[in-house]
Amino acid sequence: MKTIRLGSQGAQVPQLGLGCMRMSGPPPTRDDAESVATIIAALDAGVRFLNTGDFYGHGHNEALVARALQGRRDDAFLSVKFGGLRSVSGQFLGIDVRPAAVKNFAAYSLQRLGVDVIDLYQPGRLDHAVPVEETIGAVTELIAEGKVRYLGLSEVTAAQLRAAHREYPVTALEIEYSLATRFIEPEILPTARELGVGIVAYGITGHGLLTGTTPPESMRLSPRLHPDNLDKNLETAAALEVVARRKNCSPAQIALAWVLAQGDDILALIGMSRRARIPENLAAVDITLTDADLAELDQAFALGAFVGDRLPPGMLRHSAH
Repeated sequence: MKTIRLGSQGAQVPQLGLGCMRMSGPPPTRDDAESVATIIAALDAGVRFLNTGDFYGHGHNEALVARALQGRRDDAFLSVKFGGLRSVSGQFLGIDVRPAAVKNFAAYSLQRLGVDVIDLYQPGRLDHAVPVEETIGAVTELIAEGKVRYLGLSEVTAAQLRAAHREYPVTALEIEYSLATRFIEPEILPTARELGVGIVAYGITGHGLLTGTTPPESMRLSPRLHPDNLDKNLETAAALEVVARRKNCSPAQIALAWVLAQGDDILALIGMSRRARIPENLAAVDITLTDADLAELDQAFALGAFVGDRLPPGMLRHSAH
């Protein structure tokens, strides 16, 4: 697995990371044994970057990661998000990134994960009511205490990234980026590169739109997948199949290869909950997109090519635009 330098802080990580969120869906859809086996198989394949959050399944996700890491903590680079608040039913309730809450969340994450230090720690979102200096200051104190190695951010604007970076060097920004979602290109991505902040790209398949299949109705949370937008967006996504057939691979592999082609400062998160998907995702690393391929994709998937917001209104209010 090729490694990249994640930001100017020197964190060396594989160019692919495992997003563990899907492993903690509603209880009827969970398969804990398979999820743990998937994390272990990913580590064995060189996918060392594990992305989790304390609010994924109310701590369930961190517990899964802990099971997979027993006896092999040094094999993983742990990226943990905090601050998201959810009800018992899973409803999103908002963000808490006050300093006391930050330290409380960290204490519980360290305990659930069974580790002494978190490699990359980041607020899942920032709260406009809490000065960014206070949130970053709390993480900085955790770094000084040896409980966190690197500061990360998630879903912030260019201005918020600059403000945070002034307080303490930010190693990575986790944010949605794909052929279907390119809003970071005009301002956020150039700002990150100017500051030496790496990008952890999630949502590689555009909420399923770029897979070449229609997402199941139970997973259509994004407004782009709502009935009034879905047909138009599937028509747009069909252009990916043309390139995929020419390259003798799947549309999802092309979507992943495109993200990796955008720069050596980008780590691509792949969301998986089953071992069977690992070989397909790893194969995308070896796909070479020519200048002509990239130009064709850029034209077909220009900024704004998809209709509808990328996230539900409640989440979008707390996210970068």
